[in-house]
Amino acid sequence: MAKEKKNNTKNENVPEKTGAKIVIDTLLENGVKDCFGYPGGAILRVYDTIFHTSELKHYLVRHEQGAVHAAEGYARATGKLGVLITTSGPGATNIMTGLADAKMDSTPILAITGQVGTYEIGTDAFQEVDTYGMTIPITKYNALLKSPDDAARVTKEAIAVALSGRPGPSLIDFPKDVQNGLSSNYKDVKMRIPAFHVEKPEISGSVDEIINAINRSAKPVLYVGGGAVISNASRNIIELAEKAQIPVVSTLTGLGAFPGDHKLSLGMLGMHGTAYANKAVMECDFILSLGARFDDRVATNTEDFAKNAIKAQIDIDSAEIEKRVNVDFFISGDLNDVLQKINPQIESVSKSPWAEHVQKLKIAHPLAFDEGGSEIKPQQLIYELWKKTKGEAVIVTDVGQHQMWTAQFYPVKHPRQFICSSGLGTMGYGLPAAIGAKVGVPDKDVILISGDGSIQMNIQELGTAKMYNIPVKIILFNNGYLGMVRQWQELFFEERYSHSTMSGNPDFIKLAAAYDIPGKTIVSKKEIEEGLSFLLSSKGPCLLEVSIPWEEKVFPMIPAGRNYENMIEYEHKKDKGSLVSIIPHNPQK
Repeated sequence: MAKEKKNNTKNENVPEKTGAKIVIDTLLENGVKDCFGYPGGAILRVYDTIFHTSELKHYLVRHEQGAVHAAEGYARATGKLGVLITTSGPGATNIMTGLADAKMDSTPILAITGQVGTYEIGTDAFQEVDTYGMTIPITKYNALLKSPDDAARVTKEAIAVALSGRPGPSLIDFPKDVQNGLSSNYKDVKMRIPAFHVEKPEISGSVDEIINAINRSAKPVLYVGGGAVISNASRNIIELAEKAQIPVVSTLTGLGAFPGDHKLSLGMLGMHGTAYANKAVMECDFILSLGARFDDRVATNTEDFAKNAIKAQIDIDSAEIEKRVNVDFFISGDLNDVLQKINPQIESVSKSPWAEHVQKLKIAHPLAFDEGGSEIKPQQLIYELWKKTKGEAVIVTDVGQHQMWTAQFYPVKHPRQFICSSGLGTMGYGLPAAIGAKVGVPDKDVILISGDGSIQMNIQELGTAKMYNIPVKIILFNNGYLGMVRQWQELFFEERYSHSTMSGNPDFIKLAAAYDIPGKTIVSKKEIEEGLSFLLSSKGPCLLEVSIPWEEKVFPMIPAGRNYENMIEYEHKKDKGSLVSIIPHNPQK
């Protein structure tokens, strides 16, 4: 191996540090207290530095994908930076899915990846990949660190960009010789990136027009997205909705920005949204998007979405404005700042015929499911969970039917209370994200709701939960299928269930026991109370396996590419039992 060169730049009044120590110290100076990772040969100097750094708590995951999703869960639950550390080569490639996931869902994380020495780059050295080049499309900021002199500056830039504006992932690729190299250039370093990357953008656009449109509209709707959570705009959204008596619909990532149990809440809209939310959107004359992007699960058909309404959009990312749906008015800027300008000029409404009409829509078109026989219906169990937790638990889900049932039947009351992979739809996200969330908010109950397909993608992270005694409570719905895939195959592929059967499932309780994690299986309605009591009373990590009917589906449903008029409210069966109607978004008492 070639000799590692010592940095020639010195500040005689400042002691030299290794590049690894500069990066770790910069993290600490910026408030980072926790990180997740998996060591390997190309990152060992960083890990040796962590060994001597008591202020930074490191959690060893069982797979690098677990590290990136744990960092995401931590960031989503706290609003702070999530940090992960991996080695080079496969250690870096294993986090690609999580970086893309964080980019899609605007989650601020920083990945630090080991790399072969700078003198070996381009030689196909052991465990060398072009991490920098591969991650350009799926990060907000990435850098190949070439000198310890740049370590403090690059780390500072990566943190600032990840957290600013519309948040997202940053990555530092960290060669071995740069980790070991010495530098005294780490005090009062200045960033070299344009200010617009890190400074809050000025408000621009149709402020007065949107104020006038709100005041004169007879049937307005607020359409709330994940940007509302990120900008901490919840209070101002509540003020606007209550002042003008405007019903509120939410995207998957927007759930909790407006209380799900508020009388003006209509829950989630879109493909699997509530019927009353979708009908309100069809009938409204003005819809205001607050930190939402008109994605294809909401504006399933862009030509017919809210076709009778004037449309307006507020977003911090100007690239999202009119990307899919043309709007009449828009404002570019931080949502919370914009609402502080708008709210004082909104006329107060004491009684709204439109809001009263929407309450009637709730009663006429509630969420419903066939009560069946003795089998457990997932909708019922989730609603019972909401009642037992009083809606206060932090809920994390994987991706699939269970995710949609949870969004429908667990009305989210607070921001950062509902965490899932939305834009990328990453199966395997849930367990590590729940672990990260619990590390970030240790004083709150964190409950993972997953399926037998999703959980097996990163089920090894049970070892992480057990090693650190992280009390994540797991509800595992087991129907023996890739449920959402099977639902689509039944409805749109003439019941050709091609490779969606999970007939090789393990005994999940025995698997949990192998990690010394207690588990319990329930199979009938009469066991729901006992099962939830077991789950909520457990002190450490635990698993509740819930056997559910394999044919159970998620309704309402708008088929892909169709418009809201094509919504299927519930499944029609000749031999169905009585329908159970639930309105989780009941008016506040």
